[in-house]
Amino acid sequence: MVLYGMPIWSDYSHTTEVNAEAVTAENFLNIESESAILIEQTTGRILYESNSHSPLRPASVTKVMTILLIMEAIDSGAIALSDKVPCSENASNMGGSQIWLNEKEQLTVDEMLKAICVVSANDCTVAMAEFLSGSEELFVRQMNEKAQLLGMKDTVFKNCHGIDEDGHVTSSYDIAVMSRELLLKHPNVKNYTTIWIDSLRGGTSELVNTNRLIRTYEGATGLKTGSTSLALYNLSATATRNDLSLISVILRAPTTKVRFAEAKLLLDYGFNTYKFEKISSKGDVLQSIAVSKGSNSNVNIVFENDSGVLVKKSDTSEITSELILNEEIVAPISKNECLGVMNYYIDGELISSVNLVAEKEITKINVATMFNYVSEQWFNLLR
Repeated sequence: MVLYGMPIWSDYSHTTEVNAEAVTAENFLNIESESAILIEQTTGRILYESNSHSPLRPASVTKVMTILLIMEAIDSGAIALSDKVPCSENASNMGGSQIWLNEKEQLTVDEMLKAICVVSANDCTVAMAEFLSGSEELFVRQMNEKAQLLGMKDTVFKNCHGIDEDGHVTSSYDIAVMSRELLLKHPNVKNYTTIWIDSLRGGTSELVNTNRLIRTYEGATGLKTGSTSLALYNLSATATRNDLSLISVILRAPTTKVRFAEAKLLLDYGFNTYKFEKISSKGDVLQSIAVSKGSNSNVNIVFENDSGVLVKKSDTSEITSELILNEEIVAPISKNECLGVMNYYIDGELISSVNLVAEKEITKINVATMFNYVSEQWFNLLR
């Protein structure tokens, strides 16, 4: 039996204990916005939620998914930051938040990302969608496919920018899911989401971040604002202090002042109440384990992601761990193949898990590799 372990974002988020914490927080946080959630980024644990699965219009917070797909393309090598992106008539006519792209100019992927992350440029968003997928329609299909893969059950995307459209909805929970995916898998996005003031076109186009928390909140890392007359005021706000990373999502705040104040209130609650006990980092070697029928007899197992546990600052309970390995490790083994899981407990209750993966590829032994192995052993004996 192969044990892949509990994923970092797991059903643990919905256990009685977590919901009890959320209810306790709700008693004194008094969130005015229609929907809100606070999660810890590494474990995905829910620390507060209110109507977190209500399908609502996200406005430009939609662009978290757009940015995620762009970052996936960059990190996979499909596109480069220096690539020139053309502007179609469709992109130039988007309206709303924009930098007034015209069909005669081309900006780099780097410049497009800056405009999307800092000033929520709809024209750049559509230009990037067309550049990546050939059309906005196909790109939106890919957005929905990614949402399904991430388990975003409250979400249907109708466009890539967030301008109001009937049926274009998501929830604060789903926004937390895609925000977490973006930050965990593509941390370089913070090079853009933490910009307060910058410019394009040789300094002639000034960019000022729509997320005021970037300037005013200690440890702020992003992530995306959004507002329309129908959606009201929305925000995915992220911050990190002392290894603790939090994601706060606000939907349908009545005013922009309320959305920032309530996002800050949730973040403050998280930082004041919890701490993250980091145990190991992504790529750290745990131990070497035996491999059967392989070109190498052993392989190092490493942590797939940063590992640790989220605990209340007032909690003095002991943290224990449990290593579970696959029953038999047999070649061939691919690099980053899951070979086990490390579980962490507090007072006997599972609170976090991280997958353990192969550090390198191990091929299956064959006649040629067996001959080389035997020859090497004979040579060593004769020396």
